[in-house]
Amino acid sequence: MFRLSRYLHALQNSTSSERRSAPIANMTGPVVIWNLIRRCNLTCKHCYATSTDKDFPGELSTEKVFEVMDDLQASGTKVLILSGGEPLMRHDIFEISHRAKAMGFYVGLSSNGTLIDADNIDKIKQVDYDYVGISIDGTRSTHDRFRQKIGAYDEALRGLRLCRDANLKIGLRFTLTQDNAQDLPQLLQLMEDENIDKFYLSHLNYAGRGNKNRASDLHYQMTRNAMDLLFATCWADVQSGKKREFVTGNNDADGVYLLHWAQQHIPQHVPALTQKLERWGGNSSGINIANIDNLGNVHPDTMWWDYTLGSVKQRPFSEIWQDTSDSLMAGLKQKKRPVQGRCAECNSLHICGGNSRTRAWQLTGNPWAEDPGCYLSDAEIGVSDMPQRIAITPYHKASEKSKTVALD
Repeated sequence: MFRLSRYLHALQNSTSSERRSAPIANMTGPVVIWNLIRRCNLTCKHCYATSTDKDFPGELSTEKVFEVMDDLQASGTKVLILSGGEPLMRHDIFEISHRAKAMGFYVGLSSNGTLIDADNIDKIKQVDYDYVGISIDGTRSTHDRFRQKIGAYDEALRGLRLCRDANLKIGLRFTLTQDNAQDLPQLLQLMEDENIDKFYLSHLNYAGRGNKNRASDLHYQMTRNAMDLLFATCWADVQSGKKREFVTGNNDADGVYLLHWAQQHIPQHVPALTQKLERWGGNSSGINIANIDNLGNVHPDTMWWDYTLGSVKQRPFSEIWQDTSDSLMAGLKQKKRPVQGRCAECNSLHICGGNSRTRAWQLTGNPWAEDPGCYLSDAEIGVSDMPQRIAITPYHKASEKSKTVALD
């Protein structure tokens, strides 16, 4: 996750950003994105969990969820993002949420928003979630098409407004694809009009239905255009004194591209920004970001559902997370990951950390291959005389993958 507004506010205020702890010595547990339920009332085109409106057997009981929460707290995790499927379809979601808050966790709710209504907004308000993120895929017609339900946009907007009026911190969550990039300006305007606190832009990653729909991923220039707009909007906020948050996810090249943007627009801040981004260090899958799915399987992040590190039904999360006998986890936790291709030669590897290993895995079967989603040119990252890049279109089909992942 790239906290764009944090870095730009830090430049304006001449303050330092948080330091990123060394991966192995990190004494704080990861942010845990917890898919408590796979069932969902929608069938969104880019769903990484491939959810649908049916029950999935084997999901964790309330008692087991509480047990895992105790272990997470003891091992230093401070942030829980409760997700799905649609988490509001889980019968004990409020019981789980209240207990998490009582334990001192920062608790976020990640919802499609359509089930937030007058009947449950008081229960949502009583939990006092630290953040409620609601996914919007574009304007009304675009959103309804992505969500495959007429009226989904109006229902999600109703949920946003109810949470806002209940004085909860709310955010728009937008997954950028070639089919909805044209709607980004309207969504940023919606953020302004509806007085929304946060905007999270997720690049399409190749997981779940998102993998099946990767042919609709953005071409590189479209991604750059979207980032240019987001950077400019955030910087205008900073200069005007607004405190809205802008965050991106699933493409750590955003940090490197911000440096190039800054060289053109705010060159006086480039030295300080460089230092802050180097301390950030880029992709943190397997380090500061973790995922527990609905069955209790642990993954390096939410986009790695086809790679399981272990199950909380069999071992505590804390043991699974620190176990570097797994070759993928050993590589992810290395200070310099064993990436290959243009990533290995990139002069900004220390900033992006090798970007998304999931995209490399999905397209090549090799998690250490260059990330085909990097939208910077060879010249911008100091790479020359490299073989032709892995193309986003046409797509390479990853071969059958085994649990063992070589580090070289």
